[in-house]
Amino acid sequence: MTRIEPLPPPRPPSGFGRLRAGRWFLLVGAALLLAFTAAILATLSTLTETRDSRVYIIDVIDPLVLHTLELSTAVTTEESAIRGYGRTNEESFRAEYARARTAETAAENAIKALIPQEPSLGLDLTRVRTAIEAWRRDYADAIVRNVPTQGRNTAAQLAEVNSVRFGAVRNALADQQKHLEELHRAGSHRLEEGWDTFYRALGALAALLVLSVILFTLLVRYVVLKPVARLAEQVRLVSQGDFDHELRVTHPAEMAELSGHADAMRRRIIAEWRNTSRAQRALEDQAAELRRSNGELEQFAYVASHDLQEPLRKVASFTQMLEQRYGDQLDDRAKQYIKFAVDGAKRMQLLINDLLDFSRVGRVSNEREPVSTEEIFATAVGNLAAPIEDTGATVTHDELPMVNGNRLLLTQLFQNLIGNAVKFRSEAPPMIHIGVRRDGDMWEFCCADNGIGVDQKYADRIFLIFQRLHPRDVYPGTGIGLALCRKIVEYHGGRIWLEKEPDTPGTVFRWTLEATDE
Repeated sequence: MTRIEPLPPPRPPSGFGRLRAGRWFLLVGAALLLAFTAAILATLSTLTETRDSRVYIIDVIDPLVLHTLELSTAVTTEESAIRGYGRTNEESFRAEYARARTAETAAENAIKALIPQEPSLGLDLTRVRTAIEAWRRDYADAIVRNVPTQGRNTAAQLAEVNSVRFGAVRNALADQQKHLEELHRAGSHRLEEGWDTFYRALGALAALLVLSVILFTLLVRYVVLKPVARLAEQVRLVSQGDFDHELRVTHPAEMAELSGHADAMRRRIIAEWRNTSRAQRALEDQAAELRRSNGELEQFAYVASHDLQEPLRKVASFTQMLEQRYGDQLDDRAKQYIKFAVDGAKRMQLLINDLLDFSRVGRVSNEREPVSTEEIFATAVGNLAAPIEDTGATVTHDELPMVNGNRLLLTQLFQNLIGNAVKFRSEAPPMIHIGVRRDGDMWEFCCADNGIGVDQKYADRIFLIFQRLHPRDVYPGTGIGLALCRKIVEYHGGRIWLEKEPDTPGTVFRWTLEATDE
């Protein structure tokens, strides 16, 4: 494979592209953040001032106006009550005068409680208090003193004093109310100005928000989207077959770097593709050679199954004919040699058949479909009916599932395993059990018997072809059965193994097959 040299780093872009897109976003974001911070601080300051102005009007000025009105009403009630008392000498007027004085005191105390928040009203309240005390001293107290001696003429005699003194009280109250109105107008003006400033600040924030959206939209468009679109267009040209088209984007720096890496990948892919094309041609040549070899293998299988077995049958038959015709002329050693020759020919024929079966796995029939292992088990046991009956073997099984596999090969798998359990039996009658359990996407089967068992040191060797653990005169066979079982299981995507330490005497083989939902 051709070695591809790494590309040099992309050339640094000039002008606008020198800055990375992240830095542009950072700069614009920092500027907008400062503007937003200033606008928010101004808005909060204005909102605080507006709130203070509102609190000043609602919690100070308006209560002062109310209590001043209460004070004016109480003083007016006092004047009417004491004047009525001076004219009629009735005690009810005097009681009303006392109640009005109580109301006057309450209103004055309420005003005094609010004066610390508006000290300029203290002088007005002092004038009002001086005028009220002068009116009370010269008029109200005088009426109370003179009523017992002067009777109903008391009010008329002091009418001029009342007019002068109470007029001063009215003027003082009017000045205080006028002052409160000016304070209310000033507070309302500040409140309106505060709301106007607040709305302007909100407008500035909205304008900044719109401006930021516009700026970021333009920034994304010119710094991100357009370079990405250019790179996408170039990549599209390459994907449509123009593999020699160079991928190049100059700005921003990230896109320039990305286009450089993408172009390096393009060049590397082209080189790999060219190398792969050469390798594919080589693979095609190898596939053709493999097909030719498989054809020769099939031809060999045909020759082995027909032409090679015919000479073996002739050797066996003519050797037997030799023994029958000239048997009386042969000694015991010659007869033994003839027996060895016949036995060898038959074993060679059996070995050829087993080799053919081994080579056919996955080659002659590769159809796999959902099959019932219950039916496969029944077929295998039916094929082994004679040895099972001769040995008195008992074969049991769990409820067997559906698997995905080849019916003929799986039948041979079950038949070989059950047949081995019957062949390698102990002195007791064979007890064979086929079990199964679900393991994810696979079914795990087991074949357990009470036979002679297998030493664990031969656990891997028994699955190799032509590997025997016992002499042929003790246990007949070619030593290919378990190797064939492993090849069948592996062809079905599973595995087969010998259980290390079975719970009961004998041998336990386990294997897995692909499950199916059908």
